Amino acid sequence: MKKVIVLASLTPFLAHSQDLLEPLVVTANRSKLPLSDSAYTSSYLDNDFFSEYTRRNIPDALTFTPGVLSQKTTYGHGSPFIRGMTGRSNLLLLDGVRMNNSTWRSGPVQYWNTLDSYSVDHLELIKSQGSVPFGSDAIGGTLTAFSKSSNYRDEAKGAFFTHGSTYYEYRSNGEDSHIGRIEGDIGQGGIWGLKAGITMKDFGDIHDSAIGTMQNTGYEENDWDLRFDMLLNPSTTLTMAYQATEQDDVWRWHRTTLNPGWNHDGHVSAAGTWLENSYDQERSLGYIRISSEDPQVGAWLSRWSATLSYQQTAESEFQDRRSAASQSLSSTRYQQLQLNDIDTYGIDLEFESPMGPGKWIYGMDYYQDEVDTNAIRNKGAGYVFQPGSRPVADDSSYQLFGLHSQYHWQATDKLRIESGARYTHARAEIGKRWDSNILADVSSEREWDNTVFSVRAIQELPHSWSLYGGVSQAFRAPNLADLSGSTTSRSGVETGGSVNLNPEDYVTYEIGARHSDDNTWFNAAIFYTDIENIITDVPVSMGSTTTQADNGRNGFLYGFEIEAAWQINDQWTLSGFAGWQEGETETLAYEGGPQVTDPYSRALPLTASISLRWTNSSQKYWIEGRVLAAEEADRLSLADKGDNQRFPTNGTPGYVVPMVYAGCKATENLDLTLGLENISNIDYRSHGSGNNEPGFNAIIGIKANW
Repeated sequence: MKKVIVLASLTPFLAHSQDLLEPLVVTANRSKLPLSDSAYTSSYLDNDFFSEYTRRNIPDALTFTPGVLSQKTTYGHGSPFIRGMTGRSNLLLLDGVRMNNSTWRSGPVQYWNTLDSYSVDHLELIKSQGSVPFGSDAIGGTLTAFSKSSNYRDEAKGAFFTHGSTYYEYRSNGEDSHIGRIEGDIGQGGIWGLKAGITMKDFGDIHDSAIGTMQNTGYEENDWDLRFDMLLNPSTTLTMAYQATEQDDVWRWHRTTLNPGWNHDGHVSAAGTWLENSYDQERSLGYIRISSEDPQVGAWLSRWSATLSYQQTAESEFQDRRSAASQSLSSTRYQQLQLNDIDTYGIDLEFESPMGPGKWIYGMDYYQDEVDTNAIRNKGAGYVFQPGSRPVADDSSYQLFGLHSQYHWQATDKLRIESGARYTHARAEIGKRWDSNILADVSSEREWDNTVFSVRAIQELPHSWSLYGGVSQAFRAPNLADLSGSTTSRSGVETGGSVNLNPEDYVTYEIGARHSDDNTWFNAAIFYTDIENIITDVPVSMGSTTTQADNGRNGFLYGFEIEAAWQINDQWTLSGFAGWQEGETETLAYEGGPQVTDPYSRALPLTASISLRWTNSSQKYWIEGRVLAAEEADRLSLADKGDNQRFPTNGTPGYVVPMVYAGCKATENLDLTLGLENISNIDYRSHGSGNNEPGFNAIIGIKANW
């Protein structure tokens, strides 16, 4: 099966000088199909992209993807905004297994950076897919990460094989940061294969020209991954996989006194006020899957799979709310530790059957979270149990059950229509939620039923053009963080959950045009998302800095994305992209108060990139120059303006950042890469981020294969 070129980032296919006509296979709607046949706007990034373009994690990998704002609360946390949605409003999958869980809070979350990018074979991003294929949360986009495998099917039948590789990366900005990975394959061609890998990361503190060294932005991370595949019979495969990540001492730098504030031509962000705000995180995921494809034409069941999965997440957050000036402990300047442990069990059944002039894809999925939490606080008399500060209710569980059905109808030789529906039942059992009125834990239960629909179509046109689009519904059931959360959001605003919440509802309308021939690629799309009942933090009273979750927001968001590439000749390729979003919401000013109209928070400002790549005729050397630019983001919501440590006054300044990447195949078994990022050494930050991006950064990568 040939690989593809998806131009959402435009760079992956350039990296390999692939023919622009080669098809990319994506998994939109749980069905494999060429990119040219997809009725969605899609992006594809393969593993070489991470090393050749020095992408250090999953959120960073989406920087060159139109329609995506790569926000970073801190250097160790990344939560991309995909078509205006972030965190729990986007769905993250590993090999089709749901990674989102019921403790993900509103706004940006740190969990996308717990998936090791060096263990990933490729990423597939489907934008505005809706909730029909994979369920709750798939609003802005669904990102599926596919783990590396031994590729035992590509080996000589019956022959024993071993392979391996090591990779080392050095980053000059970050107090000499180092990344190392070693991986190996073993197996028997066409019968079985085992792949194992270890990644170690030591990121130092980054620095830029305005702030200088941003102390405690560095952190350490260790990752392990294992995957075993075996052919049980000519049509049936067994897959077992396991991945684990451990991150230590990841600081929310912008909240602390290490953040001196930032002044960029009158755009001023505030300094931090706490002595410390740090995270430790551990996450593991294992699954076992049996899948089968019947090669016989007319078989009533052409494809099926059954997956059992188990995940563990453990996180702790430490806050020292004292200031540098006053280090005494008190009711307002205290130390706090929050602990969160989640066990997630999952099952997924998927089937595909031919039916008339098309195919029927159907199945069910079920996920259950078991959650234990704790919190302790020190106000000067030592640490004591603080039930009201638990990140979510203790001794709780959350269940998601779904039935999905889709029909892909080949209406004519050139027209395909995809329609589908999903039924979801969500149930939350809240074990111990602190009630401050009666000063005791209380329990409660909530459940919801939801049905959503989607209709998509793609029409082939003359001269290698196609037109695609449709309407997709999405929803997000209230999770445990909504119902019982206790967090500190923005610049120190206290946020609490509420059990009186209903699901969020979305409808996205999209139309796009695509063109591909021997030398050119073009894709353009416009979208409009209607938003109802979005769960947001509403002040409990006028002027209060304490907020409570409420279905208090309706609104809309729209935007466009354009991407294009021109393969001038065998050696030169010119490519570029642009994206932009804007919207409004109506939000409760405070509980029981009037509605106020606000600009949509963190909509993507006009962002564009252009690159020119030269590849030696021998294919052994290449060099690419790229410029990434964004206009000033000055449409701020009231919440943005209140988050003055991340959003400078008058908005986030625009920027133009030049960079150069190069690669060399020194020998058959040795690859070298070089990245020179932020060559102009300007001070800038991605809109809504908590720290500036690194200044000038030289990145050297070495990969040896055997």
